[in-house]
Amino acid sequence: MSIRHALLALLSEGPKYGLQLREEFEARTGDVWPLNVGQVYTTLQRLERDGLVQSDDDAEPGPQRGFRITAEGAQELDGWLRTPPNLESPPRDELVIKVLVAVRLPGVDVHEVIQTHRRYLVELMQQWTRLKEEEGDLDLGLALVVDAELYRLDSVVQWLDTADGRLKRAALEPPPPAPSPATPQIRRRTGVRR
Repeated sequence: MSIRHALLALLSEGPKYGLQLREEFEARTGDVWPLNVGQVYTTLQRLERDGLVQSDDDAEPGPQRGFRITAEGAQELDGWLRTPPNLESPPRDELVIKVLVAVRLPGVDVHEVIQTHRRYLVELMQQWTRLKEEEGDLDLGLALVVDAELYRLDSVVQWLDTADGRLKRAALEPPPPAPSPATPQIRRRTGVRR
């Protein structure tokens, strides 16, 4: 999550001070991501150093010191909003790593590992669904966050189901023959071609 760009977005609406930025950030994100006020001020100092925000010159440093976005900050914000995130390589996902490790560990039932995580994710989805039913109509930001989290969790559950099925099928198939010494080895590359 880019706190830097979130603060620029809030400042694009008009001048604000640090505590106000923290409160508005939390309110706009459905109070799902708490933000430390120290992180806000550290980020504001960097944004000011980089010429993306400007502080009130006459105000004393402190909680009531106001900040406003500069023209360079508005350009930075616009560029960030219009630039897709880099999704060429998969992120290092702890759950994927756990499954990959469990596949090779002797004495570990990878299917049980998968089902343990699947049950946990389904419970999380139920919690998010209850939250959406209770408060989603009241807060658009929260409803959008909950929708995103439900889709994300559902995709992870689908991946676990697919992985479990693939592992069960692989256990039934004979292992592929070992390549002969005369056959050149071809390494697979991951990532998207550019």
